[in-house]
Amino acid sequence: MNSGPYIIDPVPEKPELPRLRLGVSACLLGQPVRYDGGHKRDGFVADLLGAHFDLLPLCPEVAIGLGVPRRPIRLVQTAAGLRVRGVHDPALDVTEALDGEAARVSRDLPDLCGYVLKKNSPSCGMARVKTYTEAGMPTGRASGAYAAGLMARQPLLPVEEEGRLNDPPLRENFIERVFAYARWQALTASAVTGAALIDFHSRHKYQLLAYNQAAYRRLGPLVAGAGRRPAPQLLDQYGREFMAALARPASVGNHVNVLQHLAGYLKDALDPGDKTELQAAIDAYRTGRGPLLVPITLLRHHLRRYPQPWAARQTYLHPDPREQLLRYHA
Repeated sequence: MNSGPYIIDPVPEKPELPRLRLGVSACLLGQPVRYDGGHKRDGFVADLLGAHFDLLPLCPEVAIGLGVPRRPIRLVQTAAGLRVRGVHDPALDVTEALDGEAARVSRDLPDLCGYVLKKNSPSCGMARVKTYTEAGMPTGRASGAYAAGLMARQPLLPVEEEGRLNDPPLRENFIERVFAYARWQALTASAVTGAALIDFHSRHKYQLLAYNQAAYRRLGPLVAGAGRRPAPQLLDQYGREFMAALARPASVGNHVNVLQHLAGYLKDALDPGDKTELQAAIDAYRTGRGPLLVPITLLRHHLRRYPQPWAARQTYLHPDPREQLLRYHA
């Protein structure tokens, strides 16, 4: 008998994690902290993310003592390296101050699960910020000084710019990384046993396979050899490789491979009508005619009817409800 409408159970029962905290460039939340006394409020960040996360407004330029309004700064390529100097006053150099602020935030705010930065900012821009020669001519692109310091000190922290969050695959990827990092933080908040690390890896099996099959194959033996008490170096290696595996959006082809693999567990349980419906949903996603959520929801539904011991704990099938809502937000 056919299972009926596609969207059967779009949201899991309850959050897995407490409310998470994101760092956000303060101007994106409407705070008038820019050099000209204005702001760059972003509705998606301030309203939608704000409804599901605790947003911590941070402005490194204000934090290091630059006033509002203030003299503008820019990235300058010098013989001594990249510097952050005043546009109209080259004697103003805040390179070390911005890096020091990145060090302070990294030290004092270890509970951040992600960070949304202001694009094109010489302090906060994640990438592609204009750089200039000492004579004032455009010369290239780089990361803002504060952003560079933050990412260097917290390589696992999911970081994104507000402009890139307008791209659905990049937005979905950022949200997925935020929750994955939060689960990793929760695991490593206390002494980690080998059994707990294996359990974490097992729960993320299909998520890793959808993102990076090579990383999944590398991490499996690493976990298997962890012993009863994994060494800090092993945990650090696992965490870095786990988050690096999720750094780029998963391809449609990888998702289809995972969906077909999961469907294989049900091949002897489903009647012809259910099989046809499930395969049609997978094919619709593969060809861009339907969302990923449809086959995932059908798989979740069928795996409740025909339980597999591992299925209920897979993050690929059962993300946090806030994660699912934000990932598939139009």
